[in-house]
This record gives sequence, structure tokens and C-alpha cells, in this order.
Amino acid sequence: MGKKDINKVLQRNVAIMAAHSEKEDGMMPATGAPLPSVEEVKRIVQLVKSIIFTDYFHKRQADERMRSYIIGVNMEELYELLCRQIACGLQFLCPNDGNSPEAGHCVECQGGVGETAEELALRFIEELPEIKRLLYTDVEAMFDNDPAAQTYGEVIFSYPVVNTMTHYRIAHALHRMAIPIIPRIITEQAHSKTGIDIHPGAQIGEYFAIDHGTGVVIGETSIIGNHVTLYQGVTLGAKSFKYDEHGNMLNIPRHPIIEDHVTIYSNASILGRITIGHHSIIGGNIWVVNNVPPHSRIQQSKAVETSYEGGLGI
Repeated sequence: MGKKDINKVLQRNVAIMAAHSEKEDGMMPATGAPLPSVEEVKRIVQLVKSIIFTDYFHKRQADERMRSYIIGVNMEELYELLCRQIACGLQFLCPNDGNSPEAGHCVECQGGVGETAEELALRFIEELPEIKRLLYTDVEAMFDNDPAAQTYGEVIFSYPVVNTMTHYRIAHALHRMAIPIIPRIITEQAHSKTGIDIHPGAQIGEYFAIDHGTGVVIGETSIIGNHVTLYQGVTLGAKSFKYDEHGNMLNIPRHPIIEDHVTIYSNASILGRITIGHHSIIGGNIWVVNNVPPHSRIQQSKAVETSYEGGLGI
């Protein structure tokens, strides 16, 4: 095939791909404004991490004035990025895009909570001290629950739960402000890196620990109390879904409530809107679909041992 023929194929397919399809237009916001930037959202998380764990992710500063300067520079950049990315996200509340609530507003005016991107960015900045407090309780919980951890620094630098919970607690604060898209981008960045999947809508208390972490799933309407520990492969999921008269899935509470001081071991699946009572232990590799009273110990039944002769029954 000659160069002329190659160019024809390329040009024909460029024209096809450049044309807006009906389905593509139906999935896009109606405003025409820039869409969120995954790289800028990633930078937002990096800045928050640097502000909260300043001495770990910058050269340690004994001089508090220098420490204030470093945090101030990062805070200013954080505010600017938040304003821009929140504005990009708010356009998905536009009522003309075909897939958002009728009560939404376009990016040129206000978000679904009646505030501008600048106001929402400042609200998030006001949340930073509480996010910091919660994250340091998570670090302490992880250190106390893992005898292999030698120092708090080891936990902060290298444990996947710290990375995941930093993303989650940032995303959850934005989620509570009814900001679309951005919280999910943030939690999915942690999911892809650590294998821990936490929906930003989940409610998680203080002193939360996830040991190892790979394969943990925490659904949107989960409620987790204080001093809760999960191990790898735990699922806090939905057992079934309810639909309206038009066959659309209803977004109603459908995930478990985990009360204070609960430990759930590896590969346990806790399904449905059930309550695991406080000070309970859930053993590994089991399904739990009913309420569990406080101070319970739930574990597998003893395996059934059956002998076979000549391969029969296999």
C-alpha cells in the first residue's frame, strides 16, 4: 500500500472519530467547559499529603517560620487547583447533560450545594485540620495493630493503608460537599495503586486500620465506627439491589454498618444493610448476611471430611 492510500485511510478514520456521536454527546456536560484533569487531581492529593505529613515529604524544618512558609506555598497552590478542578467537576451537575439531577446547576453559576468553586475550595481548606487529625489516628491504629511495624515513619512512608486513607479522607470531604466526579477520581487513584477500593461516600471513623489491604472493598453506604481493623480481601458489599417502577436501581443504604472495636479477618464478605455489633470478631473466608450481636465471635464451621475410594465422588 502506497503512502497516498495510507493517508486516505488515516484521514477517513480521523473524520469518523472527530464527528460527535449521539451517544457521546449524551454523556458529555452541556457547558463545553474543560473537563477535570486527572493529573491536576493527583497533584491535589500530593499537596494535601505534603501539608499533613510535612516533615516526611519535605526536608525537615526545625524553624517553624520555614515550616509555615513551605505549608503556605503548598496551600496556595492547593487552593488554586481546587478552584479549577471543582469548577470542572461542577459542570456535571448541569441539568442539560441528560444524566444529572434536575436540581443541578451549571458551572458558570453554582454547584448543587449552592456554592461557587471558590467557596467550596475554601470549605475544603477548613477541613484540613480534621483530616490531619483523623489520618494520624489511622497511622497510630496501623502501628498498634502490626507487630512488624518498627516506627510510625515506616507506616507513613510505606504502608498502603496510609496512602489509601489519605485519598479516601480527601475524597470523602469533597463528597460531603456534593462535588461530583472529583472524589471518585481521587479514590480510584488509590485503588489502582494499592488494590484497596473505598467509595468516597462510605463513612469511616477514627483509628481505622487495614492490614496488607489488597482486595479490600468498602461500598458507598457503608458505615464504619472507631477502632475497626480489616484484613486483606474483606468486602463490605451489597447483597441485592432495589429498583423503582421504571426499572432503575435505587441508591439507598445497602452496605453494612460496622460498630466500634470490630476486627474482620481476610476474605470475609459482609453483605447487605446489616449491623456487626461492637467488640465483635469476624473470622476469615466466610459470608455474613445477618446482623451480628455485640461481643460476637463468628468463624467457619468445621470442614466436612469425606473419604473416597478409587476416585469416586470427585
